Amino acid sequence: VQLQASGGGLVQAGGSLRLSCAASGRSFSNAVMSWFRQAPEKEREFVAASRRNGANTNYADSVKGRFTISRDKAKSTVYLQMNSLKPEDTAVYYCAADFNIIQSSIRTPRMHDYWGQGTLVTVSS
Repeated sequence: VQLQASGGGLVQAGGSLRLSCAASGRSFSNAVMSWFRQAPEKEREFVAASRRNGANTNYADSVKGRFTISRDKAKSTVYLQMNSLKPEDTAVYYCAADFNIIQSSIRTPRMHDYWGQGTLVTVSS
């Protein structure tokens, strides 16, 4: 099982980026797919999650209204559309997946079994 994240880069404040996370090795249609981020010297924090089949989504308060998580089941890919980016969004972004996680654990990094390698997002002021 592999998760491959991509799409990071340097963008000015107010700009947009779309991150992608391609899953392989098994079907992820029934997995909870999530995005986390980790800024320098900070703990990894929850950003967004898409529950099985994309029926329900969750967002951190800090990104609600600006970020959108979506998934393409045919491509086994989950996306994170990031708009109105702020300097405080600067971090390494990780995608994660889990097949058995419960709702109350989605925002906890250690509860996810599978992780991508991370992609760096830098927002300049």
